[in-house]
Amino acid sequence: MSACLIFGGSGYIGTHMAQYLLQHNIFTTIYIADIKPSSLAGNPNIIFYFADVRKPLSKAPIHHPIDWIFNIAAIHREPGHSDHEYFDTNVNGAKNVCYFAQIIGCNNIFFTSSISPYGPTAHATTENDMLCPNTPYGVSKMQAEYIHRLWQCAGVPAKRLIIARPGVIYGPGDPGNILRMITAIKKGYFFLPGSGQIRKSYGYIYGLCASVVFTMKQDKPTVIYNYVEKYTENLTSMIQIIKEVTGSRAITWHIPMPILIAISKILHAVYPGIKGIHPVRVRKVARPTHIVPQYLIDSGFVFEYDFKTSLVHWRSVSPQDF
Repeated sequence: MSACLIFGGSGYIGTHMAQYLLQHNIFTTIYIADIKPSSLAGNPNIIFYFADVRKPLSKAPIHHPIDWIFNIAAIHREPGHSDHEYFDTNVNGAKNVCYFAQIIGCNNIFFTSSISPYGPTAHATTENDMLCPNTPYGVSKMQAEYIHRLWQCAGVPAKRLIIARPGVIYGPGDPGNILRMITAIKKGYFFLPGSGQIRKSYGYIYGLCASVVFTMKQDKPTVIYNYVEKYTENLTSMIQIIKEVTGSRAITWHIPMPILIAISKILHAVYPGIKGIHPVRVRKVARPTHIVPQYLIDSGFVFEYDFKTSLVHWRSVSPQDF
């Protein structure tokens, strides 16, 4: 019998990862520790307990040896939090999870970081490029990576650490940027910043889960890898593919960035509760993220999805999202 523990397992990535790990018989028992209940709590192979990674962690409900700890717990939405909140959760969480691993004698940690520690990435960026974060979230994730690496260096030499740096993850049940784009295009409009040649690095949730198992099976002491799809599209191509898949005839409006920012400021002031119109989020749409999953490419990982096939698959398993 094998067991793992997922901190932050009630969230979008954690829920899909737990299901994927069980379906592929990687573990027979999965503990999910989070500050909010898990939608998988009724599964007999899932054991949920309340845990706040910002505070010292308890092992009271755990009755199995833990083979792997997955640290997915994070505050990530930008904007939406004060600067200190990113550090309270992401940095203190890393410290507490690593200390917890030491206490229970678990020598394997999988940590989900982000592409944010790279900072702006107008040019192709691989795992070998320098980290240069320019947001509190990006800085907090970079510091969390270093804390996990310090944990690996301390004590027994047999520790394994995998750090994944995902791009924008999307798929069934996720109300994020990709679904907002799909919804807007289905309604018949989409405001595109600038020329539309901006490249965005994204990853389909099922591809991310497959990469998790792939890197675990490599049996290397340290793996640091980017997860985005092997071939990513610019915004103009993404919009065209969405229109093809959904049958939409939406009109795309190309608007200069300064005008789009000014419009978003006015709309945010008048309708502060509407998602997606905050000036910071509008700027993020226009910010290029050109990440390359070089480690996975070099290691022979099979990328099953491009943007179009991921949308087709998404619609087949979760048609209500469309």
